[in-house]
Amino acid sequence: MHHDYSLTVSAALSAILGLAILLIGADLVAASAAPKAAPAPIDKELIVLSSGGGDLLKTHLLGECTRLLTARREAVAKLTTADEVLQRQQKIREAWLAAVGPFPERTPLEAKTTGTLDREGYRIEKVLYASRPGHHVTGNLYIPKQGQGPFPAVLVPCGHSLPGKAAAPYQSICLSLVANGFVVLCYDPIGQGERCQLPGEKGTPAVWGTTEHTLTDIGARLVGRSTAHYRIWDGLRSIDYLVSRPEVDPNRIGCTGNSGGGTMTSYLMATDDRIAAAAPSCYLTSLERLLATIGAQDGEQNITGQIGLGIDHADYINMRAPKPTLMCVATKDFFDIDGAWAAFREAKRLYGILGFGEQVDIFEYPDTHGFTKPRREAAMRWMRRWLQHVDEPTPEPPIKLNAEADLAVTPTGQVVRDLKDVTVWDLNLAEARRLAPEREAFWKKGPTGQCLAEVRRLAAVRPLEGKPPVRLLGTVKREGYAIEKLVIERPGEVPVPALLFLPEKAEGRRPAVIYVDGRGKAADAAPAGPIEALVRAGTVVMAIDVRGFGETAALKSGRYLENEYPLSYAAIMLGRPLLGQRVEDVFAAASVLADRPEVDAARLSVVGVEAAGPIALHAAALDERISEVTLRRSIESWMNVVATPMSRAQLQNVVPGALTRYDLSDLVRAIAPRPVRVEEPLDPAGKPRPAP
Repeated sequence: MHHDYSLTVSAALSAILGLAILLIGADLVAASAAPKAAPAPIDKELIVLSSGGGDLLKTHLLGECTRLLTARREAVAKLTTADEVLQRQQKIREAWLAAVGPFPERTPLEAKTTGTLDREGYRIEKVLYASRPGHHVTGNLYIPKQGQGPFPAVLVPCGHSLPGKAAAPYQSICLSLVANGFVVLCYDPIGQGERCQLPGEKGTPAVWGTTEHTLTDIGARLVGRSTAHYRIWDGLRSIDYLVSRPEVDPNRIGCTGNSGGGTMTSYLMATDDRIAAAAPSCYLTSLERLLATIGAQDGEQNITGQIGLGIDHADYINMRAPKPTLMCVATKDFFDIDGAWAAFREAKRLYGILGFGEQVDIFEYPDTHGFTKPRREAAMRWMRRWLQHVDEPTPEPPIKLNAEADLAVTPTGQVVRDLKDVTVWDLNLAEARRLAPEREAFWKKGPTGQCLAEVRRLAAVRPLEGKPPVRLLGTVKREGYAIEKLVIERPGEVPVPALLFLPEKAEGRRPAVIYVDGRGKAADAAPAGPIEALVRAGTVVMAIDVRGFGETAALKSGRYLENEYPLSYAAIMLGRPLLGQRVEDVFAAASVLADRPEVDAARLSVVGVEAAGPIALHAAALDERISEVTLRRSIESWMNVVATPMSRAQLQNVVPGALTRYDLSDLVRAIAPRPVRVEEPLDPAGKPRPAP
């Protein structure tokens, strides 16, 4: 039966995984947008799928996420006793800490105050401290002049705004809190305020905010960390600084933030027991609704394997139960309100089972995304209720903002420039270099088969079960050869469209090539092109679109990240990185090709072009049927990726934790004595490198 690949999808489904790129603070688009290059014209005769291919990978990933999140939700619904709730809480918290950690040792903060602003009723100390050696955090510490300390204190992580701690909403909540008797620490995240990791010579950062968070995340994932890891640690050390102050009562610590600051509040309240009261704003929803609406967000928002581990947004509350937690939400937020209420209902039920149902609540206001006055006042009242034991309406006082320049902690307003600070990219590279001897020792111990089993585990590559079904959808005739239009259909997986090039006059079984091109299977298939040259030499060629390439590619979205980040992060949260899924597609093609009567299965090779290079390399290392591999215009090493801050289109091939066990060069050695040819290698920024 013929399958029509035109998909009927709802408006929500067509928006899944962030095609519209509706990001927190929207600064990813602003920082990375560039004119989109017109795609190379493709011969319409070489199109295999009738239509709708661009939705296939999204639909598949959403289906897998929904399946696991549904199983998680059903398991939580079966909890009926306090012991069951606490047992699950311990299990999930251990999984969470393993996913975002391990964290480094606590080194001296080396805190200093670089200036003070004396204001009516309060003062602001401009503070600087090192969360890691040489890696500084800039913050403003608001201290009330009235009252007797030690005071309760509130940590305010910033959302995604270029001014960071000086942005109006974050100043406003700090000024409101200090006016009501709280010490408040508001600090800059990396990529914002005074902590842009690439500040630029003229003061304008090369990238900032969510774009920087995602670019730093690429190298961090490869070494087994993440941008969330760095940002959580900054928050934990910020609490360390708060409790070190004599004005602060260490037993009365609160945390509130909005958007990206709501993310960090959620992470910190799940991680650090010192946070007695928390009020995340405009972030918490459910992952199922997040993926079905705006899609996976920037680097810090996605924890490796969290869906596979059964960790949903509600668990950021559940992990701290029964500590007081308030969800501040907006009816018209792009963080879905139905998902927010689903998360709240789950948390409310579990808090109730523990006997503390009143200690979790939700505040909804009918406006849009932002730390607007109603949510700031709700957060204020929550902090007063649980940290000051005062429960009454607390209107926000008149706010007089301070000038951004007045709040600057460093002389020029950038720690990298003023302090020669260690950047997150530096930290990633230092960790990669530290891991290098361990990787070398791992492969020396061998045997190679066991080492490759680790490669398979990290990339989540599963063995192929049986011969995959394949259908012929048409044939194209060219001079001297024919092109069969095929689709490989593994049950429950994304179909793989393929073009099979068959020399007409070749006799006997011929050598064969699986041709995998990051630009799509038809990119090199024009007359007189590279594929035709192989065919005229008597080689059978199968050019395929592994999932997310060619006919199944989504729309492009920006200069550095292209169409990668929503789909890549959904796969990473599943615990099945895209590279591993694409390697399985190559395995399926190899099985189909090796079974053809025209093919000599002992002479089966693979060509990987551009983004498909690492995919082809993994496939050859893990499938001994592949006799040789050619990499064309591909990267050679993940160490180079870690060392390149402004990498391009590298996220889609990230295997989290890969550099704890192997680099691409290790795969080359594992393939030997089978040959690996490298042609026109590129660096991670897409620039040519000398051939090895």
